[in-house]
Amino acid sequence: MTTRLTRRKLAAAVLTAAAGNALPQTPAAPDDELKAARDRLEATSAALAKQAVPMSTEPAFQFKA
Repeated sequence: MTTRLTRRKLAAAVLTAAAGNALPQTPAAPDDELKAARDRLEATSAALAKQAVPMSTEPAFQFKA
């Protein structure tokens, strides 16, 4: 079974997951914040890479000359 996932639903899912992971924290060192941000970016990228998007999906923008 193929699940149809629109760009809006995908964005909502990613934002919801990111918001759920946002917990109140004590102030951290800048290096810790940077590492945490990179880890979140990698996790989000991996989640997006798992989604199959058919070639017929309309792009969010069009290049016009």
